[in-house]
Amino acid sequence: MRIRTSFPYETTHDDVRIPLPDGTLLYARVWRPLTPEPVPAILEYLPSRLTDWTAPRDWQRHPWYAGHGYASVRVDVRGHGNSEGVPGDEYSATELADGVEVVNWLAAQPWCDGRVGMFGIAWGGFNSLRIAALAPEPLKAVVTVCATNDRYDNDVHYMGGSVLAVDMHAWSATMLAFVSRPPDPLHVGDAWRDMWLGRLEQVDPFIHTWLDHQTRDDYWRHGSVCEDYGAIDAAVLAVGGWHDPYRDTVLRLVEHLPAERVRGLIGPWSHQYPDRGLPPGPAIGFLQETLRWWDQHLKGVDTGVMREPLLRAYVSDSHPPATVYDTLPGRWVGEPTWPSPNVTTVSYGLQGPPVLVRSPQHTGVDAGRFFPFGNDADLPPDQREEDARSACFEFAVGEETWVLGRPRVRLRVTSEVSRGQVVARLCDVAPDGSSTLVTRGVLNLSARHGRDRAVPWEPGATQEVSFELNGIGYAFPPGHRIRLAVSSAYWPWIWPQPGSQAGFPLEPAGSFLELPVRAREASSDIAFEEPEQSEPLGVSHPATFDEPRPERLVVRDVAKGEWRLEVAPRYGGTRVYPDGLEFTEDALETYTIDEHDPLSARTRSDWSIRLHRPELAWDATVRTRSEITCDGTDFHTSNEVVCTDGGEVVFHRTWEKRIPRTAG
Repeated sequence: MRIRTSFPYETTHDDVRIPLPDGTLLYARVWRPLTPEPVPAILEYLPSRLTDWTAPRDWQRHPWYAGHGYASVRVDVRGHGNSEGVPGDEYSATELADGVEVVNWLAAQPWCDGRVGMFGIAWGGFNSLRIAALAPEPLKAVVTVCATNDRYDNDVHYMGGSVLAVDMHAWSATMLAFVSRPPDPLHVGDAWRDMWLGRLEQVDPFIHTWLDHQTRDDYWRHGSVCEDYGAIDAAVLAVGGWHDPYRDTVLRLVEHLPAERVRGLIGPWSHQYPDRGLPPGPAIGFLQETLRWWDQHLKGVDTGVMREPLLRAYVSDSHPPATVYDTLPGRWVGEPTWPSPNVTTVSYGLQGPPVLVRSPQHTGVDAGRFFPFGNDADLPPDQREEDARSACFEFAVGEETWVLGRPRVRLRVTSEVSRGQVVARLCDVAPDGSSTLVTRGVLNLSARHGRDRAVPWEPGATQEVSFELNGIGYAFPPGHRIRLAVSSAYWPWIWPQPGSQAGFPLEPAGSFLELPVRAREASSDIAFEEPEQSEPLGVSHPATFDEPRPERLVVRDVAKGEWRLEVAPRYGGTRVYPDGLEFTEDALETYTIDEHDPLSARTRSDWSIRLHRPELAWDATVRTRSEITCDGTDFHTSNEVVCTDGGEVVFHRTWEKRIPRTAG
């Protein structure tokens, strides 16, 4: 990593309030170049609190953009951080309309030349795409990183029509804790407590809404840009990582947006900006790459970025299984169009007699983290134990085989029950028997005719089901074996269906694995600069004497047949900011299941957050508890929030709700 201290422009930054038509003021930080000439503005707009949560990340990139001649702006959405108003649902219509107002406000400032770009990762990347689909006139370009184009089928809620237990629960619990945090009195003054209490009275756990919509209905279609790609007029640079769950969005955007205003980039990365150097690498000079995009589309400078291949993708070499990799070996390839003329579908027929796929309910404990962040225990370990709980089909690799895109399975399945799910994993098996997870996919059997409906299976019927696995770039070497592992359970990623312990017979005859095989090339001229950032903010992480809990811990009660997975998310821990803020957080997620009983599944998440300013005698805490259990007909959710100010409880509320299992 190269730290940049000298730029073409000197810079300044100010905190401002952006007015909305209803009188609400959004809190913003603006970094600007010191120049008398107006410049384009680029906006990052999300709820993650610019004065604490994202502050370290913001200082890596916003001053860098300002130093290169842009007004770089970070805005907290309504009801979050130090912005006024109350929090709404995820990606609400109000939030998006506010974003349009922010874009127009920026364009009207005397220091802006009227042209605006948007960028962000995850929520910020989502908002960039969604606001681009609303087409405010000043918005000319977008850089969207680790984002989704489909809120239902490519987000944290559902996968293949199945409830994503691991992250629907974890993310709803995280957001419950996050929306319950107070504004900071250093920035909003004495009004902080009234603002806080006003927000807390409006809080409702997201899980209620998400489980109320178990098929892809109008709720999920709202804000999903796949509904109308033609609505996006801005130029879009779509960026993802093969170890991020949103990488398929890049493939979809380069397929459906006009080639003259889209480019895609997929590396080996996790859910992180590609310049941060977090595992797995290699990291790239991402800020320089985005500067080419901004200069091209906001300043009219021909940087050559539109002469790059439509899609630049990393094809990883085979690697032994591990939960973290500093760097993955491989090479960059360029595709002129997508689907690419360099990629051919190769079909592998499954062999052998019919097999009963009846997986123990704890199959999936070695799935790894749904959102890898570059931590030591994020990625899936050796898959041999998972493979032993699955039906496996193998294909010898005679010559090196590059896979680029989304594999597909076509399986002939018989089910004696009306509900269930099929899980397919693609693994690279080395001569020593080790099994590296390459990619995977899921189908809720009731979603086999489309994600927008739930069609029960006729017990005893045999049908062909077909579904795609997540996209991947991977090279299988000669002498290895390609393994397709099929299971009927995948906890805690997928919430098990009632009756699914019966499994299903699978007929290999007429069943296929279809791989997108990419032509090999000797070399590629795709290259990137060294990662570069502006000077860090200077946040410190005080040492603690408590022994940290394991990132991922699997506990088996042999007598009970119970399995418990404990996950410490490790988003940030304790940190002290240069302005004196002490921010402490702790979280633990727990996923429990009996290996024989799908109705025993239960999740729990506990959060504790403290914000402390000794000089202001400000000491606020948020504690939350979130739980989900189920029976054959309903989900049962339980949530609790307790907030204190200086040790005094100022808010305490619990929610208990029963939600019918209409499809999940």
